[in-house]
Amino acid sequence: MLAFVIVHLLVALALPIVTRRSTRAAFLIAAVPPAAALVWVLSHAGSVLNGGEIVQTVQWAPLLGLEFSFRLDVLGLLMTLLVAGIGALVLVYADYYFGAGSGDARRSGPLLLAFAGAMLGLIYSDDLLTIYVFWELTTICSFLLVGQAGISRESRRSSLQALMITVLGGLVMLLGFVVLGESAGTYRVSELIDNPPTGTAVTVAGLLILVGAFTKSAQVPFHNWLPAAMVAPTPISTYLHAASMVKAGVFLVGRLGPIFAGEPLWWIPCVVFGLVTMLVGGWRALHEFDLKKLLAFGTVSQLGFLMVLAGAGTYTAAIAEATLLLAHGLFKATLFLVVGIIDHQTGTRNIRELSGVGRQQPWLVVIAVLSAASMAGIPPMIGFLGKEAAFAAFEGSSTGLAITAVLIVGSMMTMAYSLRVVWGAFATKPGLPRTDAPSPSAEGFVPAALPALASLVLGIAYPITDRLTATFAEDYGAGYDPYYLALWHGLEFPLLWSAIAIAGGSLLFYWRTNLTAMRARMPRPLDAQRGYELIMALLERTAVGITGRLQVGSLPSYLGIILVTVLAVPGSALLLSGVVPDEVRGFDNVLQIPLGLAVAVAALALIRAQRRLTAVIMVGVVGYGVGGLFIVDGAPDLALAQFLVETLTLVAFVFVLRRLPERFTQTDARALRVPKMIVAGAAGVFIAVAAVVFSGARVAPPDASGAFIANAEDGAGATNIVNAILVDFRAFDTVGEISVLAVTATGVASLILASRHERRKRSTRATTPAAVGEGAEAGDGGAGGTTDEEERR
Repeated sequence: MLAFVIVHLLVALALPIVTRRSTRAAFLIAAVPPAAALVWVLSHAGSVLNGGEIVQTVQWAPLLGLEFSFRLDVLGLLMTLLVAGIGALVLVYADYYFGAGSGDARRSGPLLLAFAGAMLGLIYSDDLLTIYVFWELTTICSFLLVGQAGISRESRRSSLQALMITVLGGLVMLLGFVVLGESAGTYRVSELIDNPPTGTAVTVAGLLILVGAFTKSAQVPFHNWLPAAMVAPTPISTYLHAASMVKAGVFLVGRLGPIFAGEPLWWIPCVVFGLVTMLVGGWRALHEFDLKKLLAFGTVSQLGFLMVLAGAGTYTAAIAEATLLLAHGLFKATLFLVVGIIDHQTGTRNIRELSGVGRQQPWLVVIAVLSAASMAGIPPMIGFLGKEAAFAAFEGSSTGLAITAVLIVGSMMTMAYSLRVVWGAFATKPGLPRTDAPSPSAEGFVPAALPALASLVLGIAYPITDRLTATFAEDYGAGYDPYYLALWHGLEFPLLWSAIAIAGGSLLFYWRTNLTAMRARMPRPLDAQRGYELIMALLERTAVGITGRLQVGSLPSYLGIILVTVLAVPGSALLLSGVVPDEVRGFDNVLQIPLGLAVAVAALALIRAQRRLTAVIMVGVVGYGVGGLFIVDGAPDLALAQFLVETLTLVAFVFVLRRLPERFTQTDARALRVPKMIVAGAAGVFIAVAAVVFSGARVAPPDASGAFIANAEDGAGATNIVNAILVDFRAFDTVGEISVLAVTATGVASLILASRHERRKRSTRATTPAAVGEGAEAGDGGAGGTTDEEERR
């Protein structure tokens, strides 16, 4: 599994070289790693469906407990079918869609493949921190893919909007991961599922994780970034916003669902926000005229449906979730690709401009109808299996009946905008001229047709689908009467609800003109996009105001802000902890007393210094005193580095001071002296106390030191462990420190040479005849030649 992730990323790094010669070859090469991953996963499908798992762990910092943990289970198998299978098809389709050698083609191939690798890493990860790493990698790839070259303002704005919303949600989710991992004592997802933790901290962690899942899967009120991202080219919209990325949030809730199963603060937000999202997305899809935006709002609606099922935490809901997860990826992939073909062949995807395309492209109509039927939940498509399971999941309680009622309304809207897609793309509309639509190449049609065919096959061959989804649902317990997928369960309520949804959706489509006119008259006090823009404007004004008051170009102000922050955050935490070392000694060596007094006296003298040179000398005394303390404490190497740094700093300051006034300027400094002294004194006390507390908290050498101690004498031939670390074990750090000293020495030498060059230029100007004549005239005028300041210089 890790090998496939690495191969995806490595090939993505190498693809730009290929794209310079042939974008067609680049897309076809990029399709190979996802196809290989799909074949590998399918070869292990039998053992996975029988309850087995493939586990792989790679240690990269064992002493810190950091590792890459990967696990292939049924949910990973399901997601691989979408990520790898549809990914390979989209990459082949992209060669048809993009112009040969275009900038979009050169960028999209490597980025799409890198995104596929990041998604595979996400779905295989069995560690919370590893999940977060790949989670953010998908966000970065999405930002680059949506923004493309960043030429248009719309693409820049949409990509930044997606980045802002998903990254902020991801940071909140990371906090939830840390709380959950620390509370449970492990970050391994499989261990958390086997032994679910409990407690208030776990509940809080679940809420924080849901924020990240909601932002990634475009749940209300974070849904507005997804329709805005439709500015991206169609292959990117298909892969990111239909088949893979937007399902990451639903996948995460499904992955962690067994940990929080039955927890009200987990399933209630999922159900409530999911239902609202389903209705809002469906309502907006009924009124869009851009086919891509129509499908985008339909995706928002379907993601809300999936979130309801993922959060419900029951066996039947899990079956419905897995079925619709697979169904949605298949039918939305086909519909997006079909819209891309129409846009590519006709030059438009506006419903009000398209007419008569279906008569010219009957095979395109067939695959679009199959996918729309699956989206609407019409038998025998796989979408029908999932929707019936969803209706069956909430039978038997008043709460379930209320949820079912909302799902029926949302399904009516789904049926209506499914009809709207087919009608808008292919129907012959009165009053519109026929749109010329040449036939697409096989490279464009076949990738669009295969997911539609799979939707039909998996619906008819429902035992295969049932086997796939039932194994995933076993983590939630089968109960006494386990549900199974079938095209016919008899005359039961789920079948009735499906019939009502289909009939009601057909009526909504019939009344579409009246509904759109009614929507135009309705007030819209709540608008997610407008809310986002207002929040961003407020943040910008706040940032400008704070920056204008804090970033004033004053180094003392910056230092004061840093010290006050240190006192407010870690300082208050240390004060509230009440930790006091058991034994505190005044000193370990008698020489520490005079050296410490010298440092303290020099620091006090520095505060009172009026001349700049005096202040620099006092700073040097403080530094040399600290170096003396290093020698007393048995660290001559650190002392030598300290002496070198102080010497170079002193020399550099001397050359700089030649350009500055001799004394410090006194303006309003006296009024600020007392507050500065208070802040600096408090910070010094905090640092001293913290050093004592932290050093006293260590009762044994850290684990990381054991290897150094064991190998210092035998491996490096050194009895001084610090020297062995600097010279042998961490030699690159020492090289870096030497480089810093070299750069500093170069800067000092440059100052010396620059001053010598300037003195020579002044001397040359002073000895020229013109300068001599000017001097004589000045002398005759009684100016008196050179001034005292010049003499001093």
